[in-house]
Amino acid sequence: MTETGRTTHFGYREVPEAEKAGLVHGVFTSVAARYDLMNDLMSGGLHRLWKDAMMDWLAPRPGQHLLDVAGGTGDIAFRFLARAAGTRAVVLDMTEAMLAEGRRRAAADALSGRLDWVAGDAMALPFPARSFDVYAISFGIRNVTRIGYTLAKAFRVLRPGGRLMVLEFGRVPNDLLRAVYDAYSFNVIPAMGRAVTGDRDSYRYLVESIRRFPDQERFAGMIRAAGFGQVAWRDLTFGVAALHSGWKL
Repeated sequence: MTETGRTTHFGYREVPEAEKAGLVHGVFTSVAARYDLMNDLMSGGLHRLWKDAMMDWLAPRPGQHLLDVAGGTGDIAFRFLARAAGTRAVVLDMTEAMLAEGRRRAAADALSGRLDWVAGDAMALPFPARSFDVYAISFGIRNVTRIGYTLAKAFRVLRPGGRLMVLEFGRVPNDLLRAVYDAYSFNVIPAMGRAVTGDRDSYRYLVESIRRFPDQERFAGMIRAAGFGQVAWRDLTFGVAALHSGWKL
């Protein structure tokens, strides 16, 4: 327990709040080199379609400035820059090993001049208020220590009229589909993680963290509570993933 007695979840474990960020950092440091490959294998490539759907709904406009939080190797930032001329992006991630992988991709794609890479925490954004037109976070918000606090920080750094876009795993509403999905998640994904990355435990955590994340309706309520308006969500692949949108009005 911390001095304040506050705990949070790390998968199915309860841990002191002060320890979670370090544990999450350890997970992503361990799997960074094979992270993109594992995403393809785990989802059968669906994560690429989900990220494209995120960009379709976002519809980037020329000149916009994106903050890609928990951006890892830059999947969202790369897509954003490809959609509109004159756009810029900052990829923020707490794991330097993930950022290093992304920098290599940016150099290879000649996008280094439009991209900045920042090692940092979603709960302590090192940017002035009203700095960005778009705040995006893809499969990252379930790993933060305090979701509501993180959303409030997102609101702070957006300009008036700015947009929040969240891509995260969702709650599958159909009982039969959920049972099949759970069987795959708990039995296949950790074994795949061990075979590909040598790390079964990190992928067990990632599966558990999905089950601890609020369902789509409850998460939408958290976005509203952080100050965002016109909050909406769209299920993807029967609710396996979901897109959430909100505006700083």
